[in-house]
Amino acid sequence: MDVRTTRFGVISIAEDRVITFPKGLLGFSQCRRFCLLEPGDDACFFWLQSLDEPSLAFVITDPTLFVPEYSVPIRPEQMEELGLSKLDDAQVFTIVNKVDQTLTGNLQGPLVVNTITKTAEQM
Repeated sequence: MDVRTTRFGVISIAEDRVITFPKGLLGFSQCRRFCLLEPGDDACFFWLQSLDEPSLAFVITDPTLFVPEYSVPIRPEQMEELGLSKLDDAQVFTIVNKVDQTLTGNLQGPLVVNTITKTAEQM
């Protein structure tokens, strides 16, 4: 499928790369479909590009690259909502923000993605 973005122009992604946030993201509840753009094979930062709003994209990362002991407590009802039968099927990301000249990760609002169903939620 072709996706129109303001940062990257029109890009093609496979349908199975669409990540769905049924509840949207904090402050962006109307945007529910996203794709993960990887700038390179060894990248530690990625773009989470909205498929519903061409100008909406977030820089995200795996927080354990920077805080190895970081973990997200997931309640049984959240696992059920995400369709997770086991935690090994989940990938956690955090949204990266730039404050002055420093990058920070939002550890209080992590993104949990079911890698099998591509369903996700911001916790």
